Amino acid sequence: MTATAATTSRVAIAGLLILTAGTGLVDAVSYLGLGHVFVANMTGNIVFLGFAANPHSGLSALLALIALGGFLLGALAGGAVGHRLAGSRVWPTAVLLAQALLLAAVAVAGAAFGVAALGRPVVVAALAFAFGLQNSTARRLAVPDLTTTVLTLTVTGLAADSRIAGGPGAKPVRRFASIASMLAGAAAGALLIQVSVPLTIGAVAVCVLIGAVLLHADPIARQRH
Repeated sequence: MTATAATTSRVAIAGLLILTAGTGLVDAVSYLGLGHVFVANMTGNIVFLGFAANPHSGLSALLALIALGGFLLGALAGGAVGHRLAGSRVWPTAVLLAQALLLAAVAVAGAAFGVAALGRPVVVAALAFAFGLQNSTARRLAVPDLTTTVLTLTVTGLAADSRIAGGPGAKPVRRFASIASMLAGAAAGALLIQVSVPLTIGAVAVCVLIGAVLLHADPIARQRH
């Protein structure tokens, strides 16, 4: 199945946009509520590792490393499942359902015992693992401008491919939608964590669950290799 064919599915696009909003939500949780670290945006963590060389930065190199390690393990697990199940009816739904269940478990445990009792490193590692699963799945789907976690190339393409720059002006609506989805998720997360961090993580789980359902309903997404 070609990338062009995959991009024609509105169901898949809607699912990926909802996953993108979930990324904004979860990074609001991790950055604002767990100690200035990202669990979905690994570029930020690599930069934070450099910034942490300044002892007055207020950033934790340990938390950034934990997030990177958890994310890599999640991407490894998601990639292993993707290689074995791509093209089957249960992929990518199985990976995203596992992600949603992990997020829900963290939310329930955080509500029951408190995030402080669970320990920030444990919560960061679990959330990063969950988004490693998601990112490896989105990467394998390979829908242009819908990576669900990183927008740098999307923003670049919006300008570099525009008609003002002499380009084809391809897919500006999708690119704007991806940016708007993450922005909306981040704003919602920044507000929700004032109520409850576990509640916000639960909202992320709901986003992932909806994304999984939409992608499962789309035959094109299941046929991607």
